[in-house]
Amino acid sequence: MDALRGFRRSSTASSRRFAGWRARRRREVPRPGTEPPTRPEDEREIPHRAPGRRLRSLVSARSVAGQVFLLQLAVVVLLVAATVVTLVVQARHQGTEKAREEVLAVAEAFANSPGIVQALDSRDPTAVLQPLTERARKQSGVDGIVIISTDGIRYTHPDPHRIGKHVVKGDPYRKAVRGTALTDAEVTPLGVSVFAEVPVFRPDGSVAGIVSPEIKVKKVNEAVAGQLPVLFGAAGGALALVAGGSALIGRRLLRQTHGLGPAEMTRMYEHHDAVLHTVREGVLVVGGDGRLLLANDEARRLLNLPEDAEQHQITDLGLTPGTAELLSSGRTATDEVHLAGDRLLAVNVRPVERYGDPAGSVATLRDTTELRTLAGRAKVARERLQLLYDAGVRIGTTLDVVRTAEELAEMVVPRFTDFVTVELLDPVLRGEEPAEASTEMRRTAVSGVRGDPPLYPVGGLIRFATTNPVAAGVAGGHAVLESDLAGSDGWRAQDPERARRVLEYGIHSLISVPLQARGVVLGMANFWRADASPPFGEEDLSLSEELARRAALCIDNARRYTREHTLAATLQRSLLPRTLPEQTAVEAAHRYLPAQAGAGGDWFDVIPLPGTRVALVVGDVVGHGLHAAATMGRLRTAVHNFSALDLAPDELLSHLDELVAHIDHDEVDEADGQGVTGATCLYAIYDPVSGRCTVARSGHPGPALVHPDGTVTFPDVPVSPPLGLGGSLPFETAELTVPEGSQLVLYTDGLIEDRDRDLDTGIEQLRTALADAVDRTPEATCQTVFATMLPERPRDDIALLVARTHLLDPARVADWEVPSDPAAVSRIRTDVTRQLETWALDQVAFTTELIVSELVTNAIRHGTQPIRLRLLHDRKHLICEVADGSSTSPHLRRAATTDEGGRGLFLVAQFAQRWGTRYGARGKVIWTEQSLHDTAAEPGAGLGDNLSALWTHTVNRRLVWG
Repeated sequence: MDALRGFRRSSTASSRRFAGWRARRRREVPRPGTEPPTRPEDEREIPHRAPGRRLRSLVSARSVAGQVFLLQLAVVVLLVAATVVTLVVQARHQGTEKAREEVLAVAEAFANSPGIVQALDSRDPTAVLQPLTERARKQSGVDGIVIISTDGIRYTHPDPHRIGKHVVKGDPYRKAVRGTALTDAEVTPLGVSVFAEVPVFRPDGSVAGIVSPEIKVKKVNEAVAGQLPVLFGAAGGALALVAGGSALIGRRLLRQTHGLGPAEMTRMYEHHDAVLHTVREGVLVVGGDGRLLLANDEARRLLNLPEDAEQHQITDLGLTPGTAELLSSGRTATDEVHLAGDRLLAVNVRPVERYGDPAGSVATLRDTTELRTLAGRAKVARERLQLLYDAGVRIGTTLDVVRTAEELAEMVVPRFTDFVTVELLDPVLRGEEPAEASTEMRRTAVSGVRGDPPLYPVGGLIRFATTNPVAAGVAGGHAVLESDLAGSDGWRAQDPERARRVLEYGIHSLISVPLQARGVVLGMANFWRADASPPFGEEDLSLSEELARRAALCIDNARRYTREHTLAATLQRSLLPRTLPEQTAVEAAHRYLPAQAGAGGDWFDVIPLPGTRVALVVGDVVGHGLHAAATMGRLRTAVHNFSALDLAPDELLSHLDELVAHIDHDEVDEADGQGVTGATCLYAIYDPVSGRCTVARSGHPGPALVHPDGTVTFPDVPVSPPLGLGGSLPFETAELTVPEGSQLVLYTDGLIEDRDRDLDTGIEQLRTALADAVDRTPEATCQTVFATMLPERPRDDIALLVARTHLLDPARVADWEVPSDPAAVSRIRTDVTRQLETWALDQVAFTTELIVSELVTNAIRHGTQPIRLRLLHDRKHLICEVADGSSTSPHLRRAATTDEGGRGLFLVAQFAQRWGTRYGARGKVIWTEQSLHDTAAEPGAGLGDNLSALWTHTVNRRLVWG
């Protein structure tokens, strides 16, 4: 305050002196009733004075303006003089260099002129060369051309008296004799001369003589001297122009300083600077154009301004955007808090105006760094809350135990720690719940600011010593802090050599936190700090425990999902066929890929049917997990059971649809029941005898057919609603003629549909993948389709079944029409025996005659026309089929002791490996199947005893035709 009062007194005194100075020098008084025009203070005219006096004031050394003018004029005179001297010296130097170039050019031209060598080697070189050199000297403008022999004798010279005399054999001469062309200068009584010495070479490369032209530098200087008047005239004009400009500047400075002398201005600015340097607040003066006009020492310190900050834009001084915007805006502000580096500043801004100038502002800055502590604590708390929030969002994005552990490790580096390691118990990785806490864990994740920490690698099984902080954390169930690992004997005892390398690496602090969920320890999370990071403190324990708690919940959720996924996958693997049954109708291969979300309800099957036929099945249950896998198993079992009845595809799907509807109705009514949320199925029966395939589908994609020539078609198979939704709607079938060697491709929708492609695109991609399957096996086709069609991250299960069709050789099929006459049985039996001999099946002739006799006799007695007998010779079986137009079939019932007939079919069942009945659109077929690899001997003499034994065991049972 004392300094401020002193500044005010000094300013008042200076103002009084300035007012007196103006009163003494004012020569004009305004007329009454008029006022002088208002102008900006720095543009007001100096009071009127005589021109002579104004000139004396301008050149007077007593005023600041006069001193500046004289100083500028002196500097300009010195600069002009130095420039003129430099130009003269440069011109002389350039003249000398030009002389060197000229004499060298003359010497080279003369030395390479035609006939010069012959002249030098002639008897009288002087007589030939002297006229030539004189003529060349006059034409080229040089002062002389001297030709010297290699012995140093002059052949030519402008002065004839010097011809024939020796020259001084200096260094240039010796270099020229050795074949080097050069120029040099020498000082003579007549001035500086520039000469060249160029050797003349003979054709064999020897030096015949030396050509040495000479020119006086004074000639060049005379040319330069002719340019000096122009040079001095330009210098004088420049001096006059600069002097006039300096006078204008001095005149303006005279106005702005009001004619004050240096002493008065010095005192005023001393008072001004004393106030600005001693005040404890920063002061800034900013112009209306956003430029900094003034900054005191405190402002420079607070804002860390550069030395040349004045006259720069506020926005270019490296200030924070908010502070720069406030200072350059000119708006009024009161104690606005801004951050400048590590300081908190309270900023006050007030706008000011000057006459005719743009509005500016004055700002004061007050250091409020004492609030920094509170702000720092708030920032730390905010960062920790943000870290916990981000952990809740980014940890547990997948239901994978390992990935969840990796997300925890990636989340906290480097925001909380430098390195993180996560160890989990082995049962947790398998999806099981640990039976008890253990210190034997497997390292699951490692993350850090560098990629080469000397910690245990991922995948290793670690048994922590009882002295290790990890073991202490497991035992106590809370976080353990080791702020100085170098002094932790218990931690170093785990692995002294590795501990040494860890410390040398720079890791110095550790927090071990147990990962607990529902009171069960799942593993440990270890947070490590290294290098320049501060050691962990007590305040870090709560944050580490909260992070571990959130991660443990996510790991436990992933563990339970892993358990369910494992159970579902195990169940599904047990329900899907591991190997395809052996049959001769098709050569089949398959693929199954579960979705990333877990095992689902897709399935496939190959079911052998009577008469060498085969059923191909592909189905899909919507959803994933245990429920989908269990539902798939139920449907697959139902398809097997319905196939055993030898139903047509449309009838089988009708029964399956009814079953799904019952399941939905029964289970949805239960409290925790879950119905079939959606199921589809495609069922096809292929007959290798006729080469025809009957297909029906319920909400499932149709099959693809690859013809032997490589053509790929998608047959039009009528589609019905998914299973359980058909209601009373009938299922339709399609009859396909399949050439031998074709491939039937059945698949689920996961193969052709994905989030990145629609159904049509998937069908076209499948067509392309199958187009070259002519010579490929079904196994190779499956591999090609999966390699081409699989999405990167399949969202749905994918099942694929490829079957290459075969036809039964017509020579292995025998067919007879059977009349309705019992006498025809013997003839049919004879034809069958003859056909078996043709097939070399004599070992089964007797049993086949017996089977045929019984089946044909029953068809004649109880069936209706038409009656047909067909024998099929498969590789391993002999199939006998008797068809008639009746829909009745034999059935088993209790037989009475008095019954005389009805036991023939019992013998058929005993001698055939399998037998059964299937129904068609008109009538039925009773079939039997005999194995051709049975080691039993053909019945012979002991047949009666065998039949008697069979009769004894079955005396109370019989097969009758109902």
